[in-house]
Amino acid sequence: MTFDQIAALAVLIAVVAALIDGRMRADVVALVGAAVLLMLGVVRPVEVQGAFASPAVIALAGLFVIAYAIELSGLLGLIIRKAKGLTKRFGKQGIWMVIGLCGSVGGFLNNTPVVVLAAPIIRDMARSVGLSPKRFLMPLSYVVVMGGLITLIGTSTNLLVNDMASNAGQPVFGMFEMLPAGLAIALAGTAYLYFVGARQLDGIGRAEEAEMAAAEAEKQAKRQAARAQSGVQAKPRRRILPFAFPRMGESRNQTDGSGDGVLGDVKLFEEDADQPFQPRRALIALSIFILVIVVAAVGLAPIAASAFAGAVALILLKVVTAEEAYAGLRPEILLLIAGMVVIGMALEVTGLASTGAEQLIMLSQPLGPLGALIILYGVTLFATELLSNATVAVLVTPVAVALAESLGVDPRPFLICVMMAASAAFATPFGYQTNVLVYQMAGYSYLDFVRVGMALNIITWIVAMIAIPIFYPF
Repeated sequence: MTFDQIAALAVLIAVVAALIDGRMRADVVALVGAAVLLMLGVVRPVEVQGAFASPAVIALAGLFVIAYAIELSGLLGLIIRKAKGLTKRFGKQGIWMVIGLCGSVGGFLNNTPVVVLAAPIIRDMARSVGLSPKRFLMPLSYVVVMGGLITLIGTSTNLLVNDMASNAGQPVFGMFEMLPAGLAIALAGTAYLYFVGARQLDGIGRAEEAEMAAAEAEKQAKRQAARAQSGVQAKPRRRILPFAFPRMGESRNQTDGSGDGVLGDVKLFEEDADQPFQPRRALIALSIFILVIVVAAVGLAPIAASAFAGAVALILLKVVTAEEAYAGLRPEILLLIAGMVVIGMALEVTGLASTGAEQLIMLSQPLGPLGALIILYGVTLFATELLSNATVAVLVTPVAVALAESLGVDPRPFLICVMMAASAAFATPFGYQTNVLVYQMAGYSYLDFVRVGMALNIITWIVAMIAIPIFYPF
């Protein structure tokens, strides 16, 4: 091995170890790795510059601003709050309708704000019909993630794979090119969650529902006791406060004494989760978003160009201020992607990617293209459960292209495979950021995700292996 290969491999191992350890922020880890590679001369400054100005980073930055503008307009929150009325008419089924609505929205907006806005609504809807939120919050995260598989902009993973594939000489993906495989996975996964996963979650939720019923009975007993004493003892005078804060010593509305919207350490769009609806702002933001999608879908401009132009237009039309646009950029995600792109470039320019592909080829070549596809999906899925989806997309995409070329087949199905597997990781609460959110909000255990998500991983894997060869022939 050459010095550059040893250095790139050492940095890769150190970055992966730091990401698994989790004590250092993921974006900082990626940037440190990129800086070390640059200082050692493994990558050149022009390659680092290209990573920070890659189409995936530009497209995501523009889409983050547009999604933030839609959120600030109150439109998304209004839609989800209106859907809350479905519980009055349909009960438990109404909650599943809202989850399905959120999944369809997840195909066009970033998954995280959709789940952050919807999770408190789903929680309150469940409690209003006497059910535990644990029955529904995990499916909400899973369905929104699967909804993101159907379009190029549904998840950052798709954009990143598209960017890395373009760097490897492959044609760019169309806006809805991954729709057939993504829709098949989303429908199969949602059906499993509704018919099978829901039963598993029923068992998880019953214990909490028993606690909720006991707590309600205790409240009723205290109310009755208070009424009985009111005829004997004068009610102490209480000063009326002009705000909704509890008095000292009083419990708040949650059983642990905390207030609404307990999101643990995940601070994602919390301050803007309940914006008042502003029709003019919402109309302009939604119109620009639709225009960005249409322009990219018909091929008039790449998604990076249309999203960037749409974000600038929102500022010029005063839908958002420059400060609000900067607030919506999510730099921690953009810098993570840029840093991982640099590491991915190092693997490619040093030949490590082709070496990894050769090892994978030796393992899968006797099995043919389909066998190689099955193994590639499994490797990508397993890696995504441990690392961020952006990290896996950067590392595996060059290997997927090299694997397909060595087998003499079209790389397209292998790239679609990476897109699906690098997002559809459900067996741990840390496979995707929205999983972390509902894990903390609902108080799931780690094994709850394993019980429901492991089977979902296997089902989506099987469906992907059927759908991808059909819609994207070798």
